[in-house]
Order: sequence, then C-alpha cells, then structure tokens
Amino acid sequence: MDFYFGLAQIIGVHTLIGLSAYIVLLTGQVSLAQAGFFAVGAYVAGMLTVLAGWSILPALAASSLLGALVAGAVGFPALRVKGLMLVIATLAFGEVVRLFFFNFDYQVAKGGVKLGPLGGEGFRQIRYFPENGWTTMQVMLFIWLFVALVMAILWWFDRSRYGAVLRAVGEDELAAQSVGLNLTAVKVSAMTIGGAIAGLGGGIYAHYTTHIEHASFGILLATFALAYPILGGLGSVFGTVVAAIFVQGFLIEGLRFLGDWRNLLFGALILLAMNLRPKGFLDAPTLQWIRRLFGGKSGAA
Repeated sequence: MDFYFGLAQIIGVHTLIGLSAYIVLLTGQVSLAQAGFFAVGAYVAGMLTVLAGWSILPALAASSLLGALVAGAVGFPALRVKGLMLVIATLAFGEVVRLFFFNFDYQVAKGGVKLGPLGGEGFRQIRYFPENGWTTMQVMLFIWLFVALVMAILWWFDRSRYGAVLRAVGEDELAAQSVGLNLTAVKVSAMTIGGAIAGLGGGIYAHYTTHIEHASFGILLATFALAYPILGGLGSVFGTVVAAIFVQGFLIEGLRFLGDWRNLLFGALILLAMNLRPKGFLDAPTLQWIRRLFGGKSGAA
C-alpha cells in the first residue's frame, strides 16, 4: 500500500501546482513562473524545519507567504505585457530562480554534520516526517488536506464576485476595463494567490521527498503546472484534479513500461486537447451535463 500512498502524495503536490496556475489562467494570462514560486517555497520550508527547527505548519505558512510576496513582486512588471512576451518573461524568471538555487550554498553544522542547501548537489536530509514518526499514509492525508483546503477556497472564489471579475478579465479585457476594473490589480492579485499556492506546494514537496535540487524546478514542472488546468478545463477546479490524476497516475506511472515514449504521449495529449477540446475535458457544457445527470438522480430519488 505504501506505493499507492506515495503515488497519491505525488498527485496531491502536482494538483497544488496545477491549481496555482489555474487561478492565473482564469485571467487569460499564461505564466511559466509557477515552478519558480514552487522552488522558493521548497527551499524556504526546508531551511526553516532543518536549520531553524520550526514545526511543519509554520514553515509551510512562511513558504506560502514568501511565494505570494515573490509572485506579487514579479507580477507588477511581468503582467504589463501579454501573450508571448509574458510567457518569455515568466520563463526567464523561473530559470533565474533555478540558477540561483544551483549556486546557493548555505550550510550549518549540526551534530557534526553539515545541513542545508549545497549548490548543485541540492538540499538533503529534510527529514521532518520520518524523524517525527509520520507514516506514508499520514503524509498522504496531510497533503490532501491542503489540496482540499485550496480547492475549497478556489471553489468559493469561483462563486464570488472576485471569481466573476477574474473571468471577466480573461474573457474580454477591453470590456472589463470599460466597466472600471483595474486590469493590473486583478492580474497581480491572481498571480499573488497562485504564488501562495505554489509556495505551499513546494514546501510540502520538499518534506515528502526529503531531497530537493535545482533540476527539479525546470521547464518540465512549469509545463505540468499549465497542462493540468488546460487539460482539465477552467470551468471548475475539479478539472485540474482529474487531469493531475490522469497524467501522473495513468500516463506517467501506469505507462512506465513505455519509458521515454510517455513524453511523446504527453505532447500528443496536449495537441489533442487543443484541437478537440480547446476548453478542456471538463468544460462548461460537460459540467452542466454532469450536474443535470446527478441532479436528475437526486430528484428521482
């Protein structure tokens, strides 16, 4: 069972980074910076528990807060551009963060052993969970508790005025601006919330893997972050979860015997979705059909 619990941990963390991109995509912006925010959260949370002796919850809160602050700082200059220029700007930011941690060396001697980030060798011995006797199942439940919390918050956003504002900006910026919406403020707020979610996911990732390094936060992770909400659809947060389960559970793990051919399948899946289901597999009509289906059953009962 530990294998399946471990797989559920991976899916949970990838769901978080997908949700961090989901709220940014609602505004019509394509950002490849989520991997950078994820890396910031991972290193910050790991250093706080390993070097400063913090408990896991305040360390995750700090990683989420710093992820939000960095995202807000990046958002102000980056979101003044659109389209391809925004993609390039956020991709460059992600690479800057990755290369920063590639050169980041900060170790402290504890019990005759040096602990902390060591440049290209990464950050080892982030052992909060095993040192405190957490089982694989407990770690999995801990991760999915945060996934459920983030999903509940985003679900509430979707049904609030703020969610309507995000979607209005994503549908038609000119119309949104004509009714008095501050486009920069809306986009930066979405980027900040996305950074907070990515920072949280990074902090959790660092602790369940126990070892992080700069190569883990490259363009592939940024691509996954965008792929989940695109494949699942922006009609609901549940689409991102379904896509993360499908990609990580079936495509990556279930088809492991195919080796590197899975990369081609992943690319083909993206192309298929763009051509056949441009609004995702769980787009608005599909969600309405599901609601009618279950609503009809409950009414008949």
